Amino acid sequence: MIGRLLRPADFERVLARSGRVRSTHFVLHHLAAEPLPPVWSQKHGPADAAELSTSAPPPAEPPVEHQPPRGRWLGMVVPKRFAKRSVTRALLKRQIRAAFQARAAMPPGLWVVRLRAPFDREQFPSAASDALRAAARAELAQLLDRVLERAPARQAS
Repeated sequence: MIGRLLRPADFERVLARSGRVRSTHFVLHHLAAEPLPPVWSQKHGPADAAELSTSAPPPAEPPVEHQPPRGRWLGMVVPKRFAKRSVTRALLKRQIRAAFQARAAMPPGLWVVRLRAPFDREQFPSAASDALRAAARAELAQLLDRVLERAPARQAS
């Protein structure tokens, strides 16, 4: 299962590191860590006993949906300056998610894929063409395959 990076602090931690792999349009950042714990207890924790209408509050356990998934977490940065139309940004995000789900052997940790250059509008005039979808998917597959090629070399040393 691939979790989602949601907190700005997690994005900052990963993006503070230099890009692990680059392609023409994308940069892949990685940090071998888990997301920061949620701050739900500060906002949604139990009130003081004096404020409760009952005498004994139940013990505070984090809800199941706030438990972090094990394994990999993915964040995406697709800025408007490189993909003006929302249709294009959504298409690129879907392709990024699909490429990650197809690579189950990715090392665990926090991953951020960042769009670093726009796709040529003369070559891809439609905001969500099949040609753009195929080009993005092929480039992302090549990018993730390069990460998988490098991963055993780092683990052996």
